[in-house]
Amino acid sequence: MKILEAKGLVKYYGKGENLVKAVDHSSFSVEKGEFVAVVGTSGSGKTTILNLIGGLDYADEGEITIDGEDLSRMKPDELTIFRRRKIGFIFQNYNLVTVLSVYKNIIMPVKLDGNKVDDAYIQRITAMLGIEKKMKSYPNQLSGGQQQRVAIARALSAKPAIILADEPTGNLDSKTSQEVMGLLKMTSREFNQTVIMITHNEEIAQLADRTIHIEDGKIVGGKA
Repeated sequence: MKILEAKGLVKYYGKGENLVKAVDHSSFSVEKGEFVAVVGTSGSGKTTILNLIGGLDYADEGEITIDGEDLSRMKPDELTIFRRRKIGFIFQNYNLVTVLSVYKNIIMPVKLDGNKVDDAYIQRITAMLGIEKKMKSYPNQLSGGQQQRVAIARALSAKPAIILADEPTGNLDSKTSQEVMGLLKMTSREFNQTVIMITHNEEIAQLADRTIHIEDGKIVGGKA
């Protein structure tokens, strides 16, 4: 079952000699529960792809369907609600709220949507990620690897349709990167969670189920 389908995506910036074809008629799909890596060098268009999928920007042309809903037909306020309910984000810089405890950071997406927290599910996630004893700690009391584990738990907390991970190991050393990737893959399989990861690191990308290569805004390799 396809959880995401992108057809003919186009996103250009500038005009004339300054025209940048960030995404140039790119199409791909992702199956439910699949772990996909989108690989490309800096400026290849991979971050723009992530922003389009995540509803952080609109495509100039094309369609993006997530869990049966077309993002291109949504108004900004509808897109905000959809993003909060259906998409989990994991960022390179963790993006944790420093004044909130680990527990409150993790449950934030659930609370923002006005839903009841499934504490048994949260306990299961945090135990799997090895941070169950850090619930009362604050982000500045954690290592980089621990902060990224919290970010993974936060992304999983609302049980989204997909998780988008933007260079999730970019600020971590190689050993911690391998640990975080292993945990991300393990939680993906445990909860049948779809993950789309953006990375420039080919070694990290090999841990995904499938790799899509992008160059100059076009899909050039891998099975799209």
